[in-house]
Amino acid sequence: METTSNPTHSRETLVEQLTHVASLPGVYLMRDDQGAILYVGKARNLKKRLQSYFQAGRPHDPKTAMLLTKVASYETILTHSEKEALILESNLIKRHRPRYNVVLKDDKRYPSLRLNVNDRYPNLTIVRKPQHDGALYFGPYASAGAVRQSLKFINKTFKLCKCRCESFKKRARPCLNYQMDLCMGPCFQEIDPKAYREVVKEVVAFLRGRTPDLIRKIKKQMTAAAENQNFEQAARLRDKMFALERTLERQVSVTNDFSDRDVVGGVLDENVSVVTLLRVRGGFLLGTRHFVFEDALGSISEQLGAFIEQYYGQDHLVPKELLVSHMPPDQDLLEELLYEKRGGRSAIIAPQRGDKQKLVEVALQNARQALEDHRRLGQDQRDLLQRLQNRLHLRRLPARIECFDNSNLSGTEPVAAMVVFENGVPQPSAYRKFKLKAFGKPDDYAHMAEVLQRRLLNEEMAGHPPDLLLVDGGRGQLNVALKVLGILNLTDKVDVAGIAKKDLSAGEDQDRIYLAGRVNPVQFGREQDLLRFLQRIRDEAHRFAITFQRLRRKKTVLRSRLDEIEGIGPKRRAQLLSHFGGLQRIRAASLEELQALPGISPQLAQNIKKALVSE
Repeated sequence: METTSNPTHSRETLVEQLTHVASLPGVYLMRDDQGAILYVGKARNLKKRLQSYFQAGRPHDPKTAMLLTKVASYETILTHSEKEALILESNLIKRHRPRYNVVLKDDKRYPSLRLNVNDRYPNLTIVRKPQHDGALYFGPYASAGAVRQSLKFINKTFKLCKCRCESFKKRARPCLNYQMDLCMGPCFQEIDPKAYREVVKEVVAFLRGRTPDLIRKIKKQMTAAAENQNFEQAARLRDKMFALERTLERQVSVTNDFSDRDVVGGVLDENVSVVTLLRVRGGFLLGTRHFVFEDALGSISEQLGAFIEQYYGQDHLVPKELLVSHMPPDQDLLEELLYEKRGGRSAIIAPQRGDKQKLVEVALQNARQALEDHRRLGQDQRDLLQRLQNRLHLRRLPARIECFDNSNLSGTEPVAAMVVFENGVPQPSAYRKFKLKAFGKPDDYAHMAEVLQRRLLNEEMAGHPPDLLLVDGGRGQLNVALKVLGILNLTDKVDVAGIAKKDLSAGEDQDRIYLAGRVNPVQFGREQDLLRFLQRIRDEAHRFAITFQRLRRKKTVLRSRLDEIEGIGPKRRAQLLSHFGGLQRIRAASLEELQALPGISPQLAQNIKKALVSE
């Protein structure tokens, strides 16, 4: 692999540098005058591809023309093959998230179900971020409600255990789930691991969309149990079969071949594109997801290729067949990558007729509707922000609003939180937490000044100044914010407002919004939705700050009680908490129980008892 770069900024020099670009496969990165990466692309022939951008008089679509006005430099990375260029491009996009690329967000936001098949008695848990830990993951689900509904049905129908394995040995009686007939009870009674594994296989089949096969299997087991006059077992199997049949009735059958496939349809309108993914398992539609991309370069075919490359690179199950509305230009390379991911052939098909083409049309209809909804919601948000700008007399549209809130417990463990709303939508990835100086007593003004200075002087965030800076508090906090902006010479660049909770004792019926140079709080009249919007931002900042403060306080409590005991370090503290389940049980444990743990000597056990009992 070879890398070349061009640090110059003039368009003439960019064209001149083309003579030094090799006619080989590789990746190119376009940067602005600040060095930020605007776009990452791949090419079979780097020289020809870059010439297509910089040739004089060559027409470009509006988005490409806009990109080229911002390009100040570029660099190229040579690779040995197109496949290596494809992989490198994907990795660079994930790392740098350029504005003009199709950038697929992580599925951390979306819940999945995790089944650790390596446990003696595997159970299902809800997680946000899949790991490479040998467990099976199902999802992601579109909402937390959807995953909880699926988990509730599985718990009621298949009765997997709910307790964690480390709690088994502590139970002297069955758990509540067992008493409610929602668990087989391996936490207190011996369950044949082989029989339990059979139930786990049924759960996996259900989550993978194999419900018809599972129903047929259970029906055979029910018939066999009835023939052997095991009527109780037959009745349980009958109830399980009926539950699965009711679930199957709610699923939509879209094909008659009972195959597994994903369907990807994409639509592009001006600077916004939407990709819709349909998951079809066993001929039934299991889920639909929409992905919205703004300012992404390329035709819809190229964007679908980038989507496929990134989506199936996130540990999603690769189907045997992938139906697309537009064939990606790198079909062969993508099929090769999917083959390696799946461990078998995965075909990318753009059907032109028949049932498969109808499936693609369903995906396209959903994508068009999602695009229309996105534009409508986007317009509603723009209207709200424009009305907010007018009501608060802001100098700019508040496209980026940052809200700050402080939290402490009687002056101890003070923290602050910053939440960010862009175009009216929260941006959790831009949230920040701050540990503040402790003064021994609450000092909200000093804490507000500290956090604002740290944020506004932070080089990492300097390129994203807020259009509106919202502080939680009344006139005092607002004046602190204005003073900080004045010190940093930002008074003319950033608008600021304070939001104070209503004072019921003073007869106030709503929260107050204070502005610089204005004595009375803002009156919203009929535009109460603007006040509710600002309250929502304030409440999110308050939630974020309180959560962080509680976490800090919890760590402090644990550290003061265990870490101060001589001979107790982080590993031994974790060992004690894991074994006994909490400080109360450690305090109640006998010396013999403490000494039974590996590494706990008689002297250390006495030190633990002395330190905890004396509290």
